[in-house]
Amino acid sequence: MTADFVLTGGLVADGTGAAAVAADLAVAGDRIAAIGAPGTLAAGRRIDCAGRMVAPGFIDAHTHDDAILFDLPDMPMKTSQGVTTVVTGNCGVSTAPVALPGDPPPPLDLLGGRGTYRFARFAEWRRALAAEPAAVNAIGLVGHSALRVCAMDRVDRPATAAEIAAMGEALDGAMADGALGLSTGLFYAPARAAPTAEIVALARIAAAHGGLYATHLRDEGAHLEASVEEALRIGREADLPVVLSHHKAAGKPNHGKTARTLPLIDAARRRQRVALDVYPYVASSTVLSPERVAAATRVLVTWSKPHPELGGRDLADIAREWDVTVEAAAGRLLPAGAIYFAMAEEDVRRVLSWPEAMIGSDGLPHDTHPHPRLWGTFPRVLGHYARDVGLFAVEEAIRRMTSLPAKRLGLRDRGTLRAGAFADIVVFDPKRVIDRATFAEPKLAGEGIERTFVNGRAVWENGAIAGARPGRALARDAAAMDYSA
Repeated sequence: MTADFVLTGGLVADGTGAAAVAADLAVAGDRIAAIGAPGTLAAGRRIDCAGRMVAPGFIDAHTHDDAILFDLPDMPMKTSQGVTTVVTGNCGVSTAPVALPGDPPPPLDLLGGRGTYRFARFAEWRRALAAEPAAVNAIGLVGHSALRVCAMDRVDRPATAAEIAAMGEALDGAMADGALGLSTGLFYAPARAAPTAEIVALARIAAAHGGLYATHLRDEGAHLEASVEEALRIGREADLPVVLSHHKAAGKPNHGKTARTLPLIDAARRRQRVALDVYPYVASSTVLSPERVAAATRVLVTWSKPHPELGGRDLADIAREWDVTVEAAAGRLLPAGAIYFAMAEEDVRRVLSWPEAMIGSDGLPHDTHPHPRLWGTFPRVLGHYARDVGLFAVEEAIRRMTSLPAKRLGLRDRGTLRAGAFADIVVFDPKRVIDRATFAEPKLAGEGIERTFVNGRAVWENGAIAGARPGRALARDAAAMDYSA
């Protein structure tokens, strides 16, 4: 057979977790045409992958890329990691269906400032992506906090029946337009006052369309277990899959709690559909909160509207220079973002090692000085945790980044290498792959990711942007969602 190009001489890891095997892979158009024994496939162009691993493109299961897809469509922070599909709209924050004329309130400002929220219907966001494609594919959730900000005069109280109906109408329209499901950020101010019943009412609308429910838990610290139980209850009462976002135990008094939450989740999986995602770092990143800084051993400022020059600085150093407490310094910096060092390595490794853990970067691309997870998550899992630490085999790491999220999120014909699947492919050096982004220099591309293809076209080659923007706005495919073991 003939094809557009053949990746030859490499070890093909198909995404299922099976051992990689020597094989050639042929691409025709936007699909994988064939996988065959070395030297058996013909094409006009042959790409030598000797000593390299060929894998499905990585699926970033948890992002805040809603707006950066338009602002920086080459998406180098993702393509340089081998990421070919991103899931947006997490933590209750989505740019659609939301139209805000002024500056968005925290945490909506994590996605950008004035002008970011301009898509009154979810279909408008998808049409804009189709008209101005990015380098990667994207599928979006609808944020509960975003719905609340649009439907309520103030968000420090439960929504009324009329307000829930208004939010439900917007969510119903978004689900009809292809949204993946509903997300919440019950930890954040716009959603904190929402009772469980309010979320169940909206989750039932997502469920009616075959969608899922993804949640930044109400509390990831002292009340972690109760918050997990609340999320599971919402899934049961609304009868839809639950995705626990960036699962962690935050704050020193809570270190080790994942040893209790993971068995709790395992038990729940026997009677309902449950998944989770995790990032491979001991520090989190979100809006700066004076109430939260005391729980962290260190806080780095990622951006500040009144003091932009202080992005990347340590909050304790700023407080000393200003001769105030860290809480007072945080108050002066608002609105702002921060990195909080508040987790234990043992918890990070425990969640990463859980067999059903998907990988999500949770990066904030609009931060002046972002968390290194934005640029480093996937090579860090492959190089540090799989190869160097030995938490699991490289092929198993690939499964957690590819076929596992594809099954849980219903991404048909993506996440595995097989004839007929979309040609989302990454070629990397398993001996050299590693993250380079650090908390001091967070915008460094990793090493060892040599080529990334999206829908059959190169978007990252030999350490540089390739220039193509073949990404697509993906729609929910409920029939493809699979929560079996």
